[in-house]
Amino acid sequence: MRVLPISVTAVAAALLLTACGSGDGDPSGSGSASGSASGGGKNGDTAACRISDVGLEVGPVSAAPAAGDTGTVTVTLTGRGTDCTLDGFPQVTLAAAGTDAEVPADKAAQGQQLTLAKDTTASFTITYVRGGAGASLPVDKLTVSLPGASDAQSFPWTYGPVVSGSKGVPDASVSAFQQAGD
Repeated sequence: MRVLPISVTAVAAALLLTACGSGDGDPSGSGSASGSASGGGKNGDTAACRISDVGLEVGPVSAAPAAGDTGTVTVTLTGRGTDCTLDGFPQVTLAAAGTDAEVPADKAAQGQQLTLAKDTTASFTITYVRGGAGASLPVDKLTVSLPGASDAQSFPWTYGPVVSGSKGVPDASVSAFQQAGD
């Protein structure tokens, strides 16, 4: 499995959230950190966002029209309740013929920490190169998980095949989280 720099950040965030938790011994940070988030999220004490904390929407999309063209898929997250934290990059996988391929973080992007409050939005963008004949992944599913959380949500991928780079890594990248709206 390929390890990305965000993995270190996600682990550090999970450890920090566990240390700030209620002391119930949950090493995942999901139980104890959730309890600490009810304090309103001041001074960086909000829990990592989980899929169940946010609404996810795929779109808008600027699909790549032909092989070799670049396309983008925007994913928007909307806070549903208690403040939570998005830190760095989401984990994105593309499923093709029963095999999952992790999309690497955009090397030019700088991750940041954002607080997602109720009814506020953040987004990230997946940039990909459309495949054609030859080394392409026949992608049919997009799966998103958030740093510091173990749950995920999947969506149909209807934007065509994706060029497959070395070792089956898709010719694609995912941006850091960005605050959306005003």
